[in-house]
Order: sequence, then C-alpha cells, then structure tokens
Amino acid sequence: MSEHTPGQAGTSAVPVCPRHPEVVSYVRCQRCGRPTCAQCQRPAAVGIQCVDCVREAQARVPAARTVFGGRVRRGRPVATLTIIAMCVGVYLLQMLLGGSFTGWLAFAPSRGAVEPYRFITSAFLHGGVLHLALNMYALWVVGSVLEPALGRWRYLALYLLSAVGGSVAVLLLAQPNAFSWFTPVAGASGAVFGLFAATFLVMRRLGRDATQILVLIGLNFALGFVVAGIAWQAHLGGAITGAIIAAGYAYAPRRLRTLLGVLVAVAVAALLVVLTLAKYAAVL
Repeated sequence: MSEHTPGQAGTSAVPVCPRHPEVVSYVRCQRCGRPTCAQCQRPAAVGIQCVDCVREAQARVPAARTVFGGRVRRGRPVATLTIIAMCVGVYLLQMLLGGSFTGWLAFAPSRGAVEPYRFITSAFLHGGVLHLALNMYALWVVGSVLEPALGRWRYLALYLLSAVGGSVAVLLLAQPNAFSWFTPVAGASGAVFGLFAATFLVMRRLGRDATQILVLIGLNFALGFVVAGIAWQAHLGGAITGAIIAAGYAYAPRRLRTLLGVLVAVAVAALLVVLTLAKYAAVL
C-alpha cells in the first residue's frame, strides 16, 4: 500500500511548505516542484524558486576571483580590521599591566633563541598612542587595498611573515653583546613596510603609477635614521620579506597562482627560520 506525501502532485492532500509544515502554500518552486511559502520563496528569471534550490545553484557557481587569485568578498576588510583591533587591545593591556607585559612580548635578539614567540608578538606592541595611531592608519590605508586584491589568506600570510621578517632583520644586524643585542623592539612597522612593498608591486603588476607609494616607502624608511628610537632594521626586513612574497603572488601564472602562493609563503618562512638558526649558531 503506497502512502502519499502531503503536498505531492496528484494527491488531494493540502500542499504545505517542507520547511514550514504548518504553512499551506499553493505556490510551487519552478525547479523542484515543492510547495513554497512566502518566507521561502525567491524570485527567479521565470516564476519562483525555493530557498534550497537557490542555495544549491549558488554553491555550484565558481567563486569570483581577483587578478591575483583572491576570492572576491563584499564588505569591509575583515582581516585588516581584526589586526587593528588586536593591536589596540594589546596596547590597552600594555597600559593596564605595565612594562612587565610589554617586556614579556617585545623582541630582543638576546631573548629570541629561548623565546621565539617574540618574533611575532612584538608586532602587536606599541610604544605610545602616536606610534600606535600612525601604524594603524598606515595599516588601514594599504590594507584596505591589498586585502581585497590578494584575498584574506594571502594577505594574512604576507602581513605575519613581514612582521617576522622585520624581527629577523633586527637579529641579523645586531652585534652580539652590544647594546643592540639587548634592546627590545616593538611595533607593527616591519609588517606595515611589508605591505608598502607589496602595494608597490601590485600597482606595477596592474600597470598603475607606483611613484607615490615608492616615495612613501622612501620617506618612512629615512625617518628611521633621523628619529631616535625607530628600528630601521625592522623596516628593512619587513620590506624585503613583503616584496619577495608579493612578487610570488603578483607574477604567478594564473593556473599556478594558488600553488605558487602557498609555496612562496612556505619558502620565505623556511628561509627566515634558517637565517635565524644560523645567526644564533654563530654567536651562542
């Protein structure tokens, strides 16, 4: 004996929406033929489709990609805003907990060998409100351009590796047992310089005039030699790291851009580890 499903064509049962069985609907989806209530109806080119069919069709459509392989996303640059929020949050903790908290996370060549987390945590610390404001403003300006262009994950890899690259440069250029070996370094400047370098390469790749960003890099780098207390080594290391990664992103062939994007990030990370180990092996 067969049993009829409510709403099935050819039966006398009252048609109800599968998602809302308490709602009677005589409107049917043009794709699957099921009854669809007003809440589940979606306008189509011809007639009405149910929300399930619309979702299934959207899942089959390939995600739109930028010229650099990043997934096209609408809305605000989430990764950039998250980094800014983290830096502001960490700065509030610095103000609340005092110098001991900053000293626990800041990078110094003398501490990196036994506490390697400092290579990255130092990029979320800042020495004052002005230092924080300048770095976060620069991060917002370039991040709002780079994150949509590169895609969220490429952008995060670029930022974090540039931050580490800045710390590694501080290590490589420090003299053992000298003042620079024990001086703590903090700030997102190395990562921001990596974004500066990446912006320059992205603009060149797109055929746009990159003179302004080049001048901006030059002026900010020169400040490291004029203003006391600025770690120009971190700027240099971040810029070089960012340039290498961005070159891999920007000039990879289309069919290999995902693979090469991963490989260049992994290769740069491995190189930074090797340079760090070699420096400590030579001095410790």
